[in-house]
Amino acid sequence: MEIILRVALGIVLAGAALAKLASPRASIASMASFGFEGGALRPIAWAGLIAVELALAVAVVLGSDPAAYAASALMLLFAALTAGAILRGRAGAPCACFGPRSTVSWLGVLRNLVLAAGFAVIPQVGSILLSTDAWLGIAVGVALAACAGLAVAVLALAREVGMLRLQLGTQGALEIAGEGPDVGSPAQSLARRIAVPSPGGAERLGLGVFSSEGCHLCQTLAPAIENVANDPHVTVGVFDEVADAALWRELEIPGSPFAIALDEHGTVLAKGTFNNLAQLESVLATAERRRTQGIGETAGGDSTEAKLRRLPIGA
Repeated sequence: MEIILRVALGIVLAGAALAKLASPRASIASMASFGFEGGALRPIAWAGLIAVELALAVAVVLGSDPAAYAASALMLLFAALTAGAILRGRAGAPCACFGPRSTVSWLGVLRNLVLAAGFAVIPQVGSILLSTDAWLGIAVGVALAACAGLAVAVLALAREVGMLRLQLGTQGALEIAGEGPDVGSPAQSLARRIAVPSPGGAERLGLGVFSSEGCHLCQTLAPAIENVANDPHVTVGVFDEVADAALWRELEIPGSPFAIALDEHGTVLAKGTFNNLAQLESVLATAERRRTQGIGETAGGDSTEAKLRRLPIGA
């Protein structure tokens, strides 16, 4: 058992050193995460660390108890340095502990503590004769530790996914100049198809949604489009890529799902590709804001369309 533990942990320590040698540039740069910002000290520290890890790995495998204790102390030092880097706000920064993809994290702290315990136990294994119940207890303890580590990893992953969804949720529809009709240009053919009320009536927005039968996302968004159509201030028209091909060509629709918002004059106020209800609503919100900013004549006599063209895309 002692030999197996020595060889296994020695291979882990040697593997960490060889991983640093395999990607020297990345691993040297990662030393900045632990306070080595630059200069000649950083490559010196990197080379010294590799030498120490290799020397301890060989000594542990050959049966040196002092080397095992020294390796345990080194792992404790790594755990402390990693925890300190996290507390300084360097979580997620590269650490190159086991290759260029390794990053500073609490999982890395836990890994170093487990390795420290493993190296510290090596000198004691040969002198301790454990019973079956003792080995069962150790196995249960290891299993519980693994479950705890897995729980931490799952929670960290859930947090990252949540942050990603929040970032995606705050993005509006993708409005790109040159795709579809220009903002501020007339689109009377679309206005007639949507039947936007003429000026003088209640203020409403017209929304043209361009969909396709072969677009799975379009089918998924159908309830969202119906929800928008229930708004008393919005008139919605849905246009299929095949059935309304002429309108698609006239307006130069880039693909589906795509939305165009019009005012009561048939002027394009906003447009864009959307992937969810929030992005579709952002087209309407942008249109309403531009209508408020663009209606009426300016001091220099500019028309609504001219003012709209001066508004930034995606504003």
